[in-house]
Amino acid sequence: MDVFNRTTITEFILIGLSDLPEVRYTLFVVFAAIYQVTLLGNGAILLAIGTEKKLHTPMYYFLANLSLLDIFCPSATVPKILENLLTKKQNISFVGCVLQLFFLVALVGTEVFLLTVMAYDRYVAICFPLRYTLIMTKGRCVQLMASTWAAGFLNSLLHTIFTFRLSFCKSNRVNQYYCDIPPVVALSCSSTYVAEVLLLVVGSIFGVNAFLITGISYIYIISTILKMQSAEGKRKAFSTCASHLLVVCLFYGTTIFTYLRPSSSHNSPARDRLISMLYGVITPMLNPIIYSLRNTEVKGALRKVLYHRTCLQKG
Repeated sequence: MDVFNRTTITEFILIGLSDLPEVRYTLFVVFAAIYQVTLLGNGAILLAIGTEKKLHTPMYYFLANLSLLDIFCPSATVPKILENLLTKKQNISFVGCVLQLFFLVALVGTEVFLLTVMAYDRYVAICFPLRYTLIMTKGRCVQLMASTWAAGFLNSLLHTIFTFRLSFCKSNRVNQYYCDIPPVVALSCSSTYVAEVLLLVVGSIFGVNAFLITGISYIYIISTILKMQSAEGKRKAFSTCASHLLVVCLFYGTTIFTYLRPSSSHNSPARDRLISMLYGVITPMLNPIIYSLRNTEVKGALRKVLYHRTCLQKG
C-alpha cells in the first residue's frame, strides 16, 4: 500500500509569512541577500580547500562537508520562499512538501552527525597529536563521512514516511514558511501519537548520543589544553576549537528547541518560526564567518586564489 495514499489534500498552503504582506518585498530582498551571502561564503570555503594542498587534511575535509551542507540546507527551502514572496502565492504541492521536508530533515540530521565527527577529530588532534595521522587516515575519514550522510538520510526517510502516513483532511495550512515535521504533523486529522513519539525517541537517541560524544570530547580537549605548558600552544589549541564549539551551541540549541518538544508546547508560532529561521537560514550563513573565515590558513588560501585570478585577468 502506498504510504502517501491516506490524504485528500493535493497541496499545502505555507502561511508562515502571510501575516506580513506589507513587507513582502523587503523580506524577499533580505532572504535573497542572506541566501547569496550563504552561497558565496560557503562556496569560497570549498574553493579554498579544493585549491590549496596545505588544506587537504581531515579537519578541512570535514569542514568542506559542512560547507556543502550549509549550501544544500537553505537551498531546500529558500528558493520556494523567494518564489512565494515574489508571486504572492503560498502554495506548495503535496509531493513538493514531501520532498522539501525529506531533504531538510536529512540535511539537518547529517549536520548533527557531522558536528559530532568534527568534535571527535579535534579530540584526537589535541589529545593524541602523535597518533593523529595513524587514527584519522584517509580511509577512516571517508568511512566517517559516508556514515554521517547515510545516517542523516535514513533518519529522514523514517520520519518522512511516518509523517505522511497520517491523514490530512481538516486543513492544509502549514503554520510555517516551509514544510517541517512539527507544523505538518499538527495538520493531521488522525492520531499523531506514533509520529510524535518517533520524533522524540529517535531524535533523542541520535541527538543525545551526538551531544554526549561532542560534550565528552570537549571535556577531554579542555582538560588537555589546560595542562599544556606553552601559552602559545594553549592559544592555538583554543582558537581551533572555539569556533566549532560556538557553531555546535548555536545549531544544537535551535534544532533541539524545534524538534525535541511535544506538540502541546508549540504554542507560539511566531517564536517557532524565528527559531527555525535561525537554524535553517541564518546559521548556514554564519558558519563560514564563525568557523572558517576566522581561520588564518583558510583566509591565506582565499587570498592566494584571489591573487592568482587577478593576475590571470590582468595577463
